[in-house]
Amino acid sequence: MPLGDDPAAALDAAPWALAAMLGTIADAITTPLADVLEAEPARTAVLEAAGLIRREGDTLTPHPSMVYADGPTAESAVEARLSSLRQAVSAAAGVPAGTPGGGWADQDDAVLLSQGRASAMTGRVLATRVVPALPGLADRLGREGSRVLDVGTGVAALALVLAREFPRAEVVGIDVLERVVGLAAAELADAEADVTGRVTLRHLDVADLTERAVYDLAWLPAPFLSEEALTAAVPRLIRALSPGGWLVVGTNPAVSDPLRRAVAGWNAVRNGGNSYDTERMAETLTATGPAEVRRFPTVPGGPVLVAARWS
Repeated sequence: MPLGDDPAAALDAAPWALAAMLGTIADAITTPLADVLEAEPARTAVLEAAGLIRREGDTLTPHPSMVYADGPTAESAVEARLSSLRQAVSAAAGVPAGTPGGGWADQDDAVLLSQGRASAMTGRVLATRVVPALPGLADRLGREGSRVLDVGTGVAALALVLAREFPRAEVVGIDVLERVVGLAAAELADAEADVTGRVTLRHLDVADLTERAVYDLAWLPAPFLSEEALTAAVPRLIRALSPGGWLVVGTNPAVSDPLRRAVAGWNAVRNGGNSYDTERMAETLTATGPAEVRRFPTVPGGPVLVAARWS
């Protein structure tokens, strides 16, 4: 990120450019992007100055990062960045981050809801791209009584996606934060009864998981756990899988840009997370002796899903 001769001024402008981007993407979910850009010329000028819009005569061409495959994906992307922006405001205001493993407990409901709802995008990737590519998993989840575990369920957005995509599966969502489980219950209350009837919420730390040979698929969002919690979680999740079941772990790819890498590290520390990237997580899983390990990128620069199964 070029900061020029006045870094403070450049950084001061950056949140406004992000706000222009998010507002435009959100509006374009229900209105053609060309109409959205024309309706807000001052906001569009900010996007143009940031390099997110290229003007050629009367034609405005958006950068690929402004264009999403569908409305739900765009909505999830906006929610994820809103969550990040709200957390940055809290950090700037000096709100304490809390102790390791408890950082999310310090966030207000708006941050938790934004972050949680953003996971719906990962749920769609998991259901439509990852599950069909993992040998035997789609068939297993198509059977009555199949079971899915959603670790760190948040507000249950990912759990709801999986319950909709696999109408014969039972989905169990666990979270270490009791307040978050309450928010998830409220989100479930607004969803379809035939879906919510197959989603169970538990206030549970994954490090205390004792079930064995129960789940056909387990989801683990690795960046949100402390290194200690992650180390404890992996063997328990392996034991909780039924024979031939799959563990899919969300990971952050390695970042070469120094600023983004430093921000990611600070964010992880504040929220009680860990510094594992895709490579280190894959190495951790491989050390447990799985029969197979596979990787699935999501969006450019976005999470990489690492899947493993054991004999």
